[in-house]
Amino acid sequence: MKNVKLVVTGGRGFIGSHFIELALDEGFDIVDIDKMGYASNKTLPFDDHPNYELIVEDISKIKNLPSCDAIINFAAESHVDNSIHDSYPFIESSVLGVWNLLELVRGKPTYAKPLFFHVSTDEVYGDIEEGDFFETDRLAPSNPYSASKACAEMLVKSYSRTYNIDYLITRSSNNYGPRQFEEKLIPKCISSLEQNKKIPVHGDGSYVRDWIYVKDNASAILHLLKSDIKNDTFNIGCQNQIKNIDIVKTVIDWFAKDESAINFVENRWGQDLRYSISNKKILDSGWTPKYTTGLYKWF
Repeated sequence: MKNVKLVVTGGRGFIGSHFIELALDEGFDIVDIDKMGYASNKTLPFDDHPNYELIVEDISKIKNLPSCDAIINFAAESHVDNSIHDSYPFIESSVLGVWNLLELVRGKPTYAKPLFFHVSTDEVYGDIEEGDFFETDRLAPSNPYSASKACAEMLVKSYSRTYNIDYLITRSSNNYGPRQFEEKLIPKCISSLEQNKKIPVHGDGSYVRDWIYVKDNASAILHLLKSDIKNDTFNIGCQNQIKNIDIVKTVIDWFAKDESAINFVENRWGQDLRYSISNKKILDSGWTPKYTTGLYKWF
């Protein structure tokens, strides 16, 4: 879409970088604000694209926001284990960072206020024994990471009502795919097997997650951005619920190894037992996922 300018935060990260690739292919102009933290990609395929600009800055500290048609906020600390040991970086990025961005938007004249598109997570719901979470269900986060994301959502909605800022919120299920930092389950499995190391698995590995290939999530976000929908919340998922232990076994099969590569370790504090979200609303909006069953081997 020519002459449409986006400010993307956290675009050097996992999901954000895949979104930027799609958006550049569609003709959007992108200004990427990223603090270049430990999980940021130092080089990316679009670095030299004429419609891409990188600003190295922390969203909790930035004082000026480039003019744009929409802000797509991916910037956040995202590893649950890290939030359990030290929650402040999560508060800083997802709460103070989002608050700062909203304040910058609030300060713009009415005609120049961009859409605030906040990328959240299904973890804000907590876990569910059976069935699916819907967008109207109450939020019950189980750890500091998901609590910080839920807080960010509340800030976005409150600023929308109080200051007339249009917004969209997406809650995606567990993403996987290329460029994911090694601390997450699937890349940790891959790197462990490549180095002939044991794969650490929390507890007995029976915990269920709803998995989505990262390019599907990116395409859903772009789909909503290009629509006329505003001031609404969407789950993004593929109804692809798999136990962690089965994920690990699948990756082991990719490498033609055996289950002796598994090392069961102490369970995570406050471990969520099962995630599952309804994707009916996003499907009804006209989006269709491409990778829907099991795990897609991208390499």
